[in-house]
Amino acid sequence: MAADRVGTSIVPTDQPILATAGVSKYFGGVRAVEDVTMSIRRGEIMSVIGPNGAGKTSLLNMISGFYRPTSGTIALEGRDITHARPSAIATLGVARTFQNIALFAGMTVLDNIMLGRHVHMRAGVLSSFVYWGLAQKEELAHRARVEELIDFLELQNIRKQPSAALPYGLRKRVELGRALALEPKVLLLDEPMGGMNQGEKEDMARFILEVNAQWGTTIILIEHDMAVVMDISDRVTVLDRGRKIAEGTPADVQSNPEVIRAYLGTGGRREAA
Repeated sequence: MAADRVGTSIVPTDQPILATAGVSKYFGGVRAVEDVTMSIRRGEIMSVIGPNGAGKTSLLNMISGFYRPTSGTIALEGRDITHARPSAIATLGVARTFQNIALFAGMTVLDNIMLGRHVHMRAGVLSSFVYWGLAQKEELAHRARVEELIDFLELQNIRKQPSAALPYGLRKRVELGRALALEPKVLLLDEPMGGMNQGEKEDMARFILEVNAQWGTTIILIEHDMAVVMDISDRVTVLDRGRKIAEGTPADVQSNPEVIRAYLGTGGRREAA
């Protein structure tokens, strides 16, 4: 049975929040993703794992609209978004972070996170001049939400610093904040812990779990650290050479012989190269 997590309780629900059906993406003769079908339950953490080049990021790029599938369909809450533009998909409630940090280096932490509110801003440039009071009120409301996220992510002491001056782990946290500023229904995280030390990974894992528990945000996570994946995921999907080879609970995936051969190795738990 599908489930929706509210705090620590589990509430039954039938319709998946996100579903892909036979999704493929070809680049010439290269089949980056081939015939992948997934059904993501509302409020769960789903990890997507696989060797380098397995098609994980290409799958996220199709969900977020950066790539258009060669074939297959993608639906958000039953609505077909297969050919929707990234901006339209973001407006519908899908946010993401990137494998390579994509912050504006010269902008402060606060301003970078504020950019994530753009889909909620109704006052355009012209109306800002004509209805200054309305635009100013809207700006203050968005600023208040951003300040809440800064507190949540424990970034208070660096809120006015340029993002370029921050250590790598904190820049990753700021990028998470910018994605959360969209108030997404579905949050796509592409290697959010890549390049981090152990302490930074533990902090990021804690924030991901708190986002899921406090706001019920559905999370699709690409991550190479198998210890993290097995600890925080509700379910795991395994890709190999663009195809889905397994899906299930972390325990199911760990013991799947095909997954062990393709990815995990005989030990069942390791960090991928």
